[in-house]
Amino acid sequence: MPEKDNRDMKPSIHEAVTPQQRRDVYRFRYDIYVEEMGRYRSVADHDQRIFAEPEDETARLYYATDGEQIVATMRHNWGGDAPLCARQIEQYDLARFLEEIPCDQMIVGERFMVAPSQRGTDLIFRLFQTYLNFVNEHRIQLIFGDCEPHLLNLYLGMGFRTYAERNVNSTETGYLVPLVMVPEDITYMKQVKSPFVSLLQDYGDAAKVPGCLPELLSSGRLVMSQALTPQKEYQSEIDHAIRLAENPTHLFDGLSEEECQRCLSKSNAIECMAGDHLIKSGNVAQNMFAVLSGTLEVRNRDRVVDVCCSGDIVGEMAFLLESPRAADVYVATDGTRVLSLSESNLKKLAVNEPQLAAKLLLNLSKLLCYKLQRVG
Repeated sequence: MPEKDNRDMKPSIHEAVTPQQRRDVYRFRYDIYVEEMGRYRSVADHDQRIFAEPEDETARLYYATDGEQIVATMRHNWGGDAPLCARQIEQYDLARFLEEIPCDQMIVGERFMVAPSQRGTDLIFRLFQTYLNFVNEHRIQLIFGDCEPHLLNLYLGMGFRTYAERNVNSTETGYLVPLVMVPEDITYMKQVKSPFVSLLQDYGDAAKVPGCLPELLSSGRLVMSQALTPQKEYQSEIDHAIRLAENPTHLFDGLSEEECQRCLSKSNAIECMAGDHLIKSGNVAQNMFAVLSGTLEVRNRDRVVDVCCSGDIVGEMAFLLESPRAADVYVATDGTRVLSLSESNLKKLAVNEPQLAAKLLLNLSKLLCYKLQRVG
């Protein structure tokens, strides 16, 4: 019989156990994070072309290979293998959780990455399947992680939730939103239609859902997700904010309620704090942000080149040119709220609803003109 073409075979997933396997993972990280995305340049080993971190020493590393090369990796640090490190405790605000839940019932999952050739496939689902098999076996109560704003819809749809009193500013990656999954809260997972419901063990009345969970998650109000908020409530909130724009127009000017709903699909409203690094120069994310309230500063290195207030748009250059971020954007005032618009949804509108997309782009063009008048 003829041999199967490797291109028709799904990547296989393994745990990196040997020193060489782990080194191969670090090399793949370098290719994706440093070479492709321009991150972690200050901490990566450029001579050996690897990106390894102290957390790796006590972590479980998994990788997927297409038979010839690594095409995806992930890391998880389990409290049952070793105490979670100080950086993770601070970044994910774990101290208050550790007061209520044993460390060996927590995992911090990080460094998920997939090669360009596998993006859009089911590989990320299959990676999580491996991950959640471990979670079921060890009755893990809480899984922590984080993501950039443009990935929020993906992770919230999986069943993760926001919980932090403050989002994270990473020197290397920029602005991150802490997330937590409660794997045995099957009711919630079904409510959000998580694709992982079939992978998680349903323990029924014996499920380990921490009694303190509502209190621990009560601070996770920094993010309002279009996908998880009643439609009228969400649109009313956005309409009220964006129509207070200080510009003569706003992004949704002249659009009907139904048209606004379609533009807002997969969007998120995020509350930020002064000093937050919302957009990092060189980042490859291409979503746009509309300022709902408060103030942002656009900086070229250390020089402030523009100040954006309610109604303004930032990140439009990366979206329109499909290029990395050209400037840094910092939050200037506490309580600043921004609307993160889904890049994929807006591009889909351009293909499927060109008339609506034309109205939106006309408003965007006007906002760009006002910005040029202001900074010129």
